[in-house]
Amino acid sequence: MRIWHYTQSILPGFFLCCFITLLAYGVEWVEIQLTGHRFMDALVFSIILGTAVHSILGLNPIFKKGVNFSAKYLLELAIVLLGASVSLTIIQTLGPLLLLVVIVIVTIAIITSYTVGRLLGLPEKQALLVACGNSICGNSAIVAVAPVIEADSDDIASAIAFSATLGIIVVLALPAFANAFAIDPHRFGIFAGMTVYAVPQVLAATAPVSTISVHYGTLVKLMRVLMLGPVILVLGFRTGRKAELAAERSTGKSLKFRQLVPWFIIGFFLMIALQSLGAIPTAVMPPIKEVTTLLTILSMAGLGLMVDVKSVFASSGRVLATGALSILFLGALGALAIALLSL
Repeated sequence: MRIWHYTQSILPGFFLCCFITLLAYGVEWVEIQLTGHRFMDALVFSIILGTAVHSILGLNPIFKKGVNFSAKYLLELAIVLLGASVSLTIIQTLGPLLLLVVIVIVTIAIITSYTVGRLLGLPEKQALLVACGNSICGNSAIVAVAPVIEADSDDIASAIAFSATLGIIVVLALPAFANAFAIDPHRFGIFAGMTVYAVPQVLAATAPVSTISVHYGTLVKLMRVLMLGPVILVLGFRTGRKAELAAERSTGKSLKFRQLVPWFIIGFFLMIALQSLGAIPTAVMPPIKEVTTLLTILSMAGLGLMVDVKSVFASSGRVLATGALSILFLGALGALAIALLSL
């Protein structure tokens, strides 16, 4: 009976998130029809539309439980399924040296970006979101890290919205940069893979240059995606340790392992292991990716409906500045590694 009442209570907000998700897909379709490209995807549009609805119409209390459910639990489930798209076999393709280079660059980039964000006045969690998004894989990293560090919806929305804007600029600028300086397609692919946010954006940035650039860019980008697992694990233990210290101070008792490490982190790594072992049939992967994308967009619609637009725009300049400086630093690191190691 309780389950039935709970289900009834979340349905209005859940259906509202579904409606915004459909609108987001519609806007994305119109964008592709008009421009021939997907500059901003449905995920970003869902946050913008959700924020607009909340800002213009407000959010009736009847929708709050369903919106919270979508923003929290659907996002956590999406993170678990996201693990199925990460396979450790990518290491065999490019070798341990390049993997080591990627690990070092991503680690330095996260620390530097986080430091820049804090120096520019961003809150700790928002600085972490921007740092992970810029250094690993854009929106996917922000979405995956957010529940681990218990980030606010305002911080998530601003990090995704402004990182997406910078991502578009990078995608448009890189091909012109490669042609202007006559960069070797092989090296340009590695450079693009180290600097561009998302896999589709890597394809967009490298396709105008060369097929070789596309191949190397995609592989290097997937290596950066591999860093998502260790980063989530470290941040999960960091957040859990803070919670444990707080619990010890208030109750004198330590938290259990399942309280220190959220269930979706365990599920994420389990899916990585299954994918790497070949336990997930190839035929199942496309549906899993589609469901992951849908759940993520639904959860972003929920986050948008919880956003205070004033808070987002209050930090917009600092988020953009942090992101821009992070991209420049990441690009410099990538170029330096390629030159020194003759990658």
